[in-house]
Amino acid sequence: MNVLILCTGNSCRSQMAHAFLQSFAPSWTVASAGTAPSGKLNPKAVEVMHEIGIDMSHHTSENVTKYVNAEWDYVITVCGGAKESCPQFLGRVKHRLHIGFDDPSDAVGSAEFIQQEFVRVREEIRKAFYTFYSKIQAEDEN
Repeated sequence: MNVLILCTGNSCRSQMAHAFLQSFAPSWTVASAGTAPSGKLNPKAVEVMHEIGIDMSHHTSENVTKYVNAEWDYVITVCGGAKESCPQFLGRVKHRLHIGFDDPSDAVGSAEFIQQEFVRVREEIRKAFYTFYSKIQAEDEN
């Protein structure tokens, strides 16, 4: 199974989704990229993932152009910006999905509130991508 997860900056939501999906399905090829990559990971995203035992500090922020010629079973956008600007893939894409999340990087307020937003979005991503993974596993068994 080959899965590409896209967002705009490839610094937070797509990186968390990538890390979760890879933890659920170590044998799958999972990548993430951005339509306008920031070139770095959001340190708060790395921190909240580390809190639950997932290390994504080795991930890199990539441009989607790196992946447009490859074959993908799924290309999943996790933000509206990536959904709207998702490029045409020259390779083969079997399925395109959109599973959108708020951007916790946009949170404004106290340090405690911002932390809560990152944790909230992390948990939403975990749940959505575990549901996705479970659905694919069930289909494969049938």
